[in-house]
Amino acid sequence: MGSFKFFWTVHKWTGLCAAAFFTCTAATGFLLLIKKKVDWIQPPAMIGAQGGVDDFITNQQLFESVFAQDHPDFQSIKDIDRVDFRPGNRIFKVRSEHNWSEIQVDAVTGEILSTRKVRRSDLIEQIHDGSFWADWVHEWVMPVVSFALLFMVFSGLWLWIEPLVRKRRRKKRQTVQRSLDP
Repeated sequence: MGSFKFFWTVHKWTGLCAAAFFTCTAATGFLLLIKKKVDWIQPPAMIGAQGGVDDFITNQQLFESVFAQDHPDFQSIKDIDRVDFRPGNRIFKVRSEHNWSEIQVDAVTGEILSTRKVRRSDLIEQIHDGSFWADWVHEWVMPVVSFALLFMVFSGLWLWIEPLVRKRRRKKRQTVQRSLDP
């Protein structure tokens, strides 16, 4: 089997098998690129009250403010996935382990600026990297999909270049053959 036929066959079947992953990754990647421009995907970062570093609330005050909301996704410290501090905006984004929830707290006053039940960007990111379905999909399938995408690019280039190389060789042989003919 020639290299063209081999790469064409493998390229075709790799593309067919990985098409759903490629489509999902591309669509979620696009949504992640525009997430800061679309409030439906990610809540906009609020702006806190004026103040300097010395005016910022403590971690204790931050958690008291969050737990005082009696939000079902923020009942204890175990419910908090992470705290994202934005000093330029003077806010804390407190993200839950559950339901992709987020509470934004003013870093100066401790006041709640925003409570969002759904932070879709986290869900989209988990779908994008495969961890939404299972950790093994993220750890084993997605690297294979990445390799498949690279293979598709390089084999596609070869499928485009190889006929051009073959045509050029054929013309060169014909030119040499004509020059040798009496």
